[in-house]
Amino acid sequence: MDSLDLIVIFLAIVSFFFIHTWLSNRNNLVIDWPFFGMLPALLCNLSNIHDYATTILKHYQGTFLFKGPWLTNLDFLITVDPMNVHHITSKNFDNYIKGPKFYEIFEIMGDGIFNIDSDKWKRNRDTLHSLFKQNSFESSFVKTIHKKLESCLVPLLNDASELGTIVDLQDIFQRFTFDNICSIVLGFDPNSLPNKLMDEFPENAFETAFNKMEDGMFYRHIAPRFLWKLQKWLQIGQEKSYGECRKIIDQFLHQFISSTFQEQNKFNYTKDDDESKFNMLKALVMESGMETIEPKFLRDNALNLLAAGRDAISASLSWFFWLVSTHPLVEAKILEEFRANLITKEENWVITSRLEILNKLVYLHGALCEALRLFPPLPFEHKCAVKSDILPSGHRVNANTMILYSLYSMGRMEQIWGEDCLEFKPERWISEKGSIIHVPSYKFIAFNGGPRSCLGKNISFIQMKIIAIALLLNFQFEVVKGHNVCPCLSVILHMKHGLKVKVTKRGIIN
Repeated sequence: MDSLDLIVIFLAIVSFFFIHTWLSNRNNLVIDWPFFGMLPALLCNLSNIHDYATTILKHYQGTFLFKGPWLTNLDFLITVDPMNVHHITSKNFDNYIKGPKFYEIFEIMGDGIFNIDSDKWKRNRDTLHSLFKQNSFESSFVKTIHKKLESCLVPLLNDASELGTIVDLQDIFQRFTFDNICSIVLGFDPNSLPNKLMDEFPENAFETAFNKMEDGMFYRHIAPRFLWKLQKWLQIGQEKSYGECRKIIDQFLHQFISSTFQEQNKFNYTKDDDESKFNMLKALVMESGMETIEPKFLRDNALNLLAAGRDAISASLSWFFWLVSTHPLVEAKILEEFRANLITKEENWVITSRLEILNKLVYLHGALCEALRLFPPLPFEHKCAVKSDILPSGHRVNANTMILYSLYSMGRMEQIWGEDCLEFKPERWISEKGSIIHVPSYKFIAFNGGPRSCLGKNISFIQMKIIAIALLLNFQFEVVKGHNVCPCLSVILHMKHGLKVKVTKRGIIN
């Protein structure tokens, strides 16, 4: 028997196994192929991965075991069962950690709060929590937002309305939030958002590196570990770009960390200093003490704060304004609430940062929650089991098993939100008495749950409300006809094609 005969026999055997597998599983939603596992189905639906995952999870009653290619260690359990999520994030919190795989994927984030576990995470969280509670933090944040609104965002959109120019609102929000978070964390405004239209907005190498960094992190999620490890070693493909991004980010942060140490040595700032001088790098040094703090601690936490403050807020605002602009009845109710609570002929939208006024805007709060339910900025989260466990759904979890819970899919589950779960309906958040309905974090998981719940939840709502008030009072946004709005493939739920809108001046509502 020659080699050609052996090849033919081998191909016949392989074909038999694949045909047998297909015939045995043709009625299944996902086929577990020999050698390849379920990866072919994942790759075929990659462009629509979040809705595809939602369909699978509905079919399998909320929890599903994905089997990756043989010998790749890509198996994981994905769930949207609220009781499972509650178990993972709260009841058995210590058993479900980020783990070494997560750290490898997000290694550029270093030992920041989003990337670490155990005692190191607790220390970081306690330090940041102390900063978030300072009055100077919230006050400085609000003043920074107002300054950027008045000096750049509102004039830019006013320019667009007068010229009738179509703008990408997502790009504008990314630049706006990038400038804001750099100001509050680093004490530096990169001025990536201009105050008037131009042929091309200025490019910032650090912001560009941020975008490519997210692409690299998503690639590490879907590529076999051995493949991206090899690319990293050879410095080719996506990993080469990832490494270049890290250099740019490290160089950018290094200059501010060095200047912070120099200023602290020279001026010896204290917590009682003028809040106009506040920035989080300086506050971290004062909180931890010059003698004990390390540059790496500042670098890692600054990068984590910058990522959260730029990407999560800009993505949330983009989806919120798209939903409001395509639901005129919701927009009308938001404006009516503004009329009732905010505006007289003598008042200006700048005053609306007062918490007692923001807290009256119940319908606006409900609309923001709806946008976050349907389009959470982080579409999925993953954990690693330390020990074997059994989830409330009855699924067994072995030690070192990766577990994903899909925030995107949870917002689309009828058993959680009812038959109208796909509708944008702010009313679902408002009680008959007109107050906000509290939904447990293991159901409304946009800000995570349990001990790892988001420290910046309150300031995020304040920021989004101030921006929503300022823009909706002044402008009406119309999505360009035929513009395709859909999520992109990334660790952050950005819009794949941006948000192209026509801006019309509305004027102050009386």
